[in-house]
Amino acid sequence: MSLALLLPDMPVRRGASCPRLDFVLLAAVAALFSLGLVMVASASMPVAERLHLGTFHFALRQTLYLLMGLALGVMTLRIKLAWWEQCSRLCILVAILLLAAVLLPGLGTTVNGSTRWIDLGVFRLQVSEPAKLLALIYMAGYLVRHADNVRETRAGFIKPLGLIGLAALLLLLEPDFGTTVVLMSTVLVMMFMAGVSLWKFGALIAVAGGAFALLAVSSPYRMQRLTAFLNPWDDPFNSGFQLTQSLMAIGRGEWFGVGLGASIQKLFYLPEAHTDFVFAVLAEELGLVGILVLLGLYAFVVARAYTIAAVAEQGGNLFAAYLGYGIGTWLGLQAFINIGVNTGLLPTKGLTLPLMSYGGSSLIVSCMAIGLLMRINFEVSGLVTQARKQTLRQTPKKPLRRVTETANGKARKPAAVMPKADAIDDHMMGSALIDEEELVT
Repeated sequence: MSLALLLPDMPVRRGASCPRLDFVLLAAVAALFSLGLVMVASASMPVAERLHLGTFHFALRQTLYLLMGLALGVMTLRIKLAWWEQCSRLCILVAILLLAAVLLPGLGTTVNGSTRWIDLGVFRLQVSEPAKLLALIYMAGYLVRHADNVRETRAGFIKPLGLIGLAALLLLLEPDFGTTVVLMSTVLVMMFMAGVSLWKFGALIAVAGGAFALLAVSSPYRMQRLTAFLNPWDDPFNSGFQLTQSLMAIGRGEWFGVGLGASIQKLFYLPEAHTDFVFAVLAEELGLVGILVLLGLYAFVVARAYTIAAVAEQGGNLFAAYLGYGIGTWLGLQAFINIGVNTGLLPTKGLTLPLMSYGGSSLIVSCMAIGLLMRINFEVSGLVTQARKQTLRQTPKKPLRRVTETANGKARKPAAVMPKADAIDDHMMGSALIDEEELVT
């Protein structure tokens, strides 16, 4: 493992303030960050006042988390992808150790029946968030190292799922069913983009679906969530309380919302209004227009991630390509599940809305994921720039002159002609391209 891969290598182009950054992607992400800060501040004020923590307690902490995330995102941007590829085997081991450590007595912190956090003093680390990113880095490296086996053999297809499956098992023990679904689905999408045939996915999905159905049936609280999801109005004050309150918030928003800060459901009616259900508060205050803007931003970020990954794949950087596909799928799928839970399309899951919901772990890791996307774009654009420079080097630098023969065989006065990128027909109109030094006066 070379330490040189950790050194900054992002020179600024002459006349430019930043090197090959995807400013369009940055603008979309910045819009999500800004919208998230505003909605967290609006949704958390009643809770902060009830706890006597100050009106903007959660908003200020979210701002601090965002600054920490941006700092780590910039650091991630400065690290070469080759270093992450070399460390990909180590990444999955770190992920498994984190997921196992949280289950140790006295180390993990339990909230609402789930043991997902490690108290670091400054904030509580939700280990599943960095574990997801580390698992995707491992999977991208594995697909590069064993590309042929993964595509052609059953053992090659099943083998990488062993460590990923171990991570998923540890997630289920927390329990964190939602993160397990996101992780496994993202890994399968990455394998599909690597060229794995569809019939293998069919068999695996059938087995996984049966396992998840068995887990749901065998767990009373999961069955309660399923029944509440199917018909929350049967028990609107108990099992269906959270979903019914979310639906009422979305319904009150109508076209343009009730106005920023004017939400009623956040006044201790809707649980977890500033975390898992911040979308419902946004829908109530900004209406359908705000929802469409939010969906458009997420769709653009996912599409941009896939575009960057596709360019990397065309350029031969498969590690960057698979990692880009994984990050785009992860962010898009988690956003879809969170919004689906808020709108009653999916059973209730404890998943944050990426880049927006309150929570240090989710926000910081999401910033690092965006930093990796920016790094992929940087290296891909660097290859494109090098290819253009190589093409320019191969193009004659000296001006060419067109010499046209007259009827008596004498040459007319040469006229300067600048070379073009496209091929020039040397035989048009009886003309010839001659180097300036070869002209005879």
